Amino acid sequence: MRRLLDFLIAKRHWFLFLLLELLSFVLIYRSNAYQQSVMLSTANVMTANIVSLAGSVTSYINLRDRNRALIERNGQLEIELLRMQRRIEMMAADTTSFHGFAGGSPEDHFPYDVIISKVVNNSVTYLSNYITIDKGRNDGISPDMGVVSENGVVGIVSTVSDHYSVVMPLLNPKSRLSCKVLGSSYFGSMSWDGRSTQYAKLDELPRHVEFKEGDTIVTSGFSAIFPEGIMVGYVSSFERQRDDNFYSLTVRLTTDFHRLSSVMVIRNFRQSEQIQVEQEARSNG
Repeated sequence: MRRLLDFLIAKRHWFLFLLLELLSFVLIYRSNAYQQSVMLSTANVMTANIVSLAGSVTSYINLRDRNRALIERNGQLEIELLRMQRRIEMMAADTTSFHGFAGGSPEDHFPYDVIISKVVNNSVTYLSNYITIDKGRNDGISPDMGVVSENGVVGIVSTVSDHYSVVMPLLNPKSRLSCKVLGSSYFGSMSWDGRSTQYAKLDELPRHVEFKEGDTIVTSGFSAIFPEGIMVGYVSSFERQRDDNFYSLTVRLTTDFHRLSSVMVIRNFRQSEQIQVEQEARSNG
C-alpha cells in the first residue's frame, strides 16, 4: 500500500495533466456542435466495427458447425446414393428381387454406414504419408476401414487407439486400391509412385477395356473395404505396360490431400464375415 501511495505522489503531475486534458475535452464537446458531431461519428464507427467483428466471430463459429453438419449430411447422402444404385442393379438383374426390399433393414442389402471424423494431423511431403483422425476404437473404428472425403477416396485405416486412428492415404506406396473405369466391369490396381500429390497410377487394366482421357475412375467394390462406385479420379493419360496386354493409366485424383479437414470412415457391417470366409477358402485351397 505504501508503494502505491509513493507512486501516486511521485506521478501527481501526470495525473493532474490527464485530468485537465479530460476536462478540456468535455468542455470542448459541450460548447461546440461540430466537435460533438465528430466525436459521435467516431464513436458510432468504433461501435459498428466492434459489432461487426463480434458478428464475424459468431458467424465463423456458426459456419464451422454448419459445415460439419453438411459434411455429415453429405456422407449420409453418399451412402444412400450407393445403396440406391445397388438396388437398381439388383432389380435390373432380377426383377423379382424388387419384393425383397420390402422388408428387413437397409443393412441386409447394403451393409455400410459412415462415421464423420476430423483430421488432426496430415502429411503430404513424405514418401510414406499418413493421416491422423480424432475418432478411434471407442467410436466404432477398426483397422481396414475405408476413408473418403466429400470429393473421393482418401485411404484405409491402418492403426487404431481408443480415441484416434491413423489412415494410410492413397499418397503412400504401400497403399493399394482396386479401381475400374466407370461403366466397365474390368478392374485394376491403383498405387502411388511418390511423385505428384495430384496423380496416381492404375495398372493391370486389360488391354481390351474401352476408355478415353477424362473418363471417371471409381472403386470396383471387389474388397470388404469400399463399396462399388466411390469416386477416385479421372483418366489423365495412359500407356501400354511392358507385356502389352495391360494398360497403365495416370489418374488425376479428385481428393485434395493438402486441404483435408473432415473425412468419413466407411463401416462395413459384413466385413469380418467376408474376411473370415475368404481366409478359410485360402487355407483350404
